[in-house]
Amino acid sequence: MLRCVISLILDCVLAIFLLSVTLPSVAQGQNSAQKPEEKPANKRAEKPPTVESTENPAQIELLETKVRFETNGDSRKEVHCIVKINSELGVRQFARLNFDYNRSFEQIGIPLVQITHTSGGTAEILPSAITDNPNPVVVNAPAYQDVRVKTIRILGLAPGDSLEYRVITTVSHHPLASDFSLNHSFDHTGVVSQEVFQVDLPASRSPARPVVVENEHMRAALQAHLFAGPPAWTTSPPELEKPTPLSSPSPVDESSPGIHLFVQGSVPAPSIERSGRGADARVLYAWERSTTARQPERRNDSPAAEDMADVEFGRSPSGWGLSHELYAAFELPDPLPEEITALARQLTQGAETPVEKAERIYDFASKKILTIDLPLGATGFRPRPVGDILSSGYAIPEDKFFLFEALAKASNLHASAVLIGPSKKIGALVVGPAAFSHLVAWVTDCDSWLDPSLEVAPFRALPASYLGSSALIVEPSNEQWDQKSVVWTQIPKNLPFPSSQKVGVDASLDSAGKLTARVKYTMRGVNELLLRMAFHRTQKEKWKDLAQLLSISDGFRGQITSVTASDPYATKEPFTVEYEVSQPKFIDWSKKPGRIPAVLPLVGLPDPPAKTAAGAAASLIDLGTPLDIDAGVTLHLPSGTTATAPTGTSVERDYAAFSSSYSAQAATIFASRHLHFLLPEVPAARAADYNAFVRAVQNDETQEFTLERAQTSPPKTDSAAPSKATPPKPNSSNL
Repeated sequence: MLRCVISLILDCVLAIFLLSVTLPSVAQGQNSAQKPEEKPANKRAEKPPTVESTENPAQIELLETKVRFETNGDSRKEVHCIVKINSELGVRQFARLNFDYNRSFEQIGIPLVQITHTSGGTAEILPSAITDNPNPVVVNAPAYQDVRVKTIRILGLAPGDSLEYRVITTVSHHPLASDFSLNHSFDHTGVVSQEVFQVDLPASRSPARPVVVENEHMRAALQAHLFAGPPAWTTSPPELEKPTPLSSPSPVDESSPGIHLFVQGSVPAPSIERSGRGADARVLYAWERSTTARQPERRNDSPAAEDMADVEFGRSPSGWGLSHELYAAFELPDPLPEEITALARQLTQGAETPVEKAERIYDFASKKILTIDLPLGATGFRPRPVGDILSSGYAIPEDKFFLFEALAKASNLHASAVLIGPSKKIGALVVGPAAFSHLVAWVTDCDSWLDPSLEVAPFRALPASYLGSSALIVEPSNEQWDQKSVVWTQIPKNLPFPSSQKVGVDASLDSAGKLTARVKYTMRGVNELLLRMAFHRTQKEKWKDLAQLLSISDGFRGQITSVTASDPYATKEPFTVEYEVSQPKFIDWSKKPGRIPAVLPLVGLPDPPAKTAAGAAASLIDLGTPLDIDAGVTLHLPSGTTATAPTGTSVERDYAAFSSSYSAQAATIFASRHLHFLLPEVPAARAADYNAFVRAVQNDETQEFTLERAQTSPPKTDSAAPSKATPPKPNSSNL
């Protein structure tokens, strides 16, 4: 992800999620198998690397994907793969193959799994090696047992072997049929040597011709044309005016009822083969690509190309069909079940404003209903009955919205489903379900944007990745138009309440040079949400690991000895984390004078913009959500130590302000830093000014305190020191 979050703990939070959040992945066994086993060092390790060590652990020599659609939306997808195993790591990577599916409208067949050994012999995988189980995420959620994983255990694989398999997925009576869409991206890493991709469509629904998207500007113009619709609003629809579609830079036949096809400019045009007549007429689009192993391809240099698939098929490029089909799916029963209306009355009793009602309903849906974290669309956007959701006590994100929508309606509030993609802008030109990754609830009565699936998010708090995202509103208001259109809007760029972060450090330094510090974070806003989610999803015995990452990211070195955090569900109060860290040899007293930095977290600033190529437009500097950061430390020194403090800094801009203060009294050091981000972004034209601001802050962080310790001398006595005794001589009288 882009570095756009301006928190003190950005890097830590990213690491926290990698280590602590259990993703709804069905390839956990395969992923864990990819970790190399630890082996004792031996003489073999001293040999120079062989040619094999520069190869991919496994090379996919052939990857064929063939998809056939029927007029009613049913489909058949066949994947044929031949893999050459080059190393033990490749063996572990392919020791287990996992395939997700939903058995309510999908079936998976595996007609071939075969190993060809280097000796020339072959071995087929026995049916007993294939298992079919519920997705691990839904093991304790019986209502979602149709979401499953078919797993193949590959036994007897060794370096030099070839693995070949075929997997056939058939879809029938999908909840969104007869609409269908498909996107595909070719391998650009060099892992796949030969790739074949084919799409077989009914002639009545096939594209008139492919539209080649040559660059980012062309895609933006196409999106403006295809997604043209009524003006976005933020509270309630204004008096409607007809949209004015922009002209398209490339022919797109909007009058055709068939599928549209968009192709990245870096992808060769497909071969097109027509067959059959009348109702049986079909069109086959095919691509075949060969690459040299270990030589990755370069895609379009445009950053936007990373958001768009190489090939996109879809019936409704405007998204109109998807919007209306999803609206129909989320349409509530009339009348609502009595248990829903009774609960709504109970929750909103005494609430006088729409905001109060929405907050009480949100708190119930987010905290009292357990989130089953399946990917968006895993159940085909087919909500369960709201009464079943309520009685079971658990729900996937779509069903959580469905329950929230029902409770809102029973309380005379209106909640709309809003879909956003994995990035801030919708990368796809064909707006199918795959273009979206999150569902957000929008309560129009109080202009509140919510995600109940997050469980521990404060009311109206959204992750930074959501803020400013393009969004598709699942609304019936499109019917007021005399043409098919959609309502696109944007998630607000900022939270509706101030974001703050306070860090207090109480530390002591002993005569041996050991530092002991107690650090306390008090947070509100985007960073608060990240830490709440991290601590909520991590077992308490692992909290020390989170605190260790947090301390390292803030520049504190040492061992975490204790950690506490406030209740993640107590969302009406700021979230607090407190830990104790100790670091031996923080200072070497033998060096005169001693120097130490201020024991404060490092200030996180977005990197200054890199130099742009000649003729390229400079980009904005994204500062993220406005945030007020206040950090202070009190450091107690050993008795007899004096300190000299550096000079504080003050830098003010309209987009941010920074100040620091340093002082020393007796054997105590005081230091504070205050960074306030006032605007979400800095214009590209002010890059030089922002660079100067960053340098001023970084220079301040390098300043140090100078420490002097009083010299100690041996104790004085009244008598002279005894002289060294002379040993007696031989034959003396002492013998």
